[in-house]
Amino acid sequence: QVQLVESGGGLVQPGGSLRLSCAASGFTFSNYVMNWFRQRPGKEREPVASVAVAGGNFYYVDSVKGRFTISRDNAKNSGYLQMNSLKPEDTAVYYCNAARPGRSYWGRGTQVTVSS
Repeated sequence: QVQLVESGGGLVQPGGSLRLSCAASGFTFSNYVMNWFRQRPGKEREPVASVAVAGGNFYYVDSVKGRFTISRDNAKNSGYLQMNSLKPEDTAVYYCNAARPGRSYWGRGTQVTVSS
């Protein structure tokens, strides 16, 4: 059974940090590009960061550049999103996605709330 399970979300004060994790099972994770998306309140789901299958070729949306770092550990079938200097506008449900041509898997999301 294919699964992507996010963890690590929560409530954090502005300026704080969180590390999201994504655990993959039921498919060959190392063959898939790994992405993080988020859906902010009242907004459409948007891409946040992406990392290629071998761990290079990073992409970040402009609003998180310099603050967020995406990484993956194919040996552990896991991906991560380190989020620093969090802002209230980062409040969202964060989703892990694994994709390759013709196939895409999603997790159920983890809530991140940045508030004082």
